[in-house]
Amino acid sequence: MDYEGVIDTLMTNNVHASALAVGGLLAILIAILYVKDRDSAKYKLFMIIGLIFGVFMAFVAFNTYGTLFIATSVIMVIAAFTLIIRPFKEVHFAVLIALMAMGIIYLLLGGLEGTKLEILSQGWYRVGLAFFCGSMVYMMLHMVESVVKMVGKILNAWPILLILGTVCVVEAIMVFTGNGSVYDLITSAANE
Repeated sequence: MDYEGVIDTLMTNNVHASALAVGGLLAILIAILYVKDRDSAKYKLFMIIGLIFGVFMAFVAFNTYGTLFIATSVIMVIAAFTLIIRPFKEVHFAVLIALMAMGIIYLLLGGLEGTKLEILSQGWYRVGLAFFCGSMVYMMLHMVESVVKMVGKILNAWPILLILGTVCVVEAIMVFTGNGSVYDLITSAANE
């Protein structure tokens, strides 16, 4: 099946609306379980299910973008991001990726032996340059990581997660019934 076939399958089977409904219900359930007992195995299980389903929602949102109402796409992307980021509150990706970058740079500098830049492939020059490159990667990624975590923290507050889940379910109902989008509903009510 080609790319156009995937999009046609997603659109004709209302996968986008189903993904919105299930993602919204998962967000509501995760918010309720968080308030009840955030240390329970059930909460952690649904958080992992939300992560997996969030990846699926992001796939659907990006592959059906332009064929849906813009509000539907935006709601789907926000919900997918919220479900994906939730389990990663305490993981520091910047450190992990910076360490990998340091190792890769260290290995690549070893390949300079026998060239005009051979000095960089030996001793402390090699270690220092690898450390410098790793620290640059860390600085940039730490900034990005901090912004993503801040937005994720706001979206994952349980009242906002509950509201987001409800909006997803209402949006799915609007799409299933062919009545446009929640955005259309709000703007038409504001204009009356």
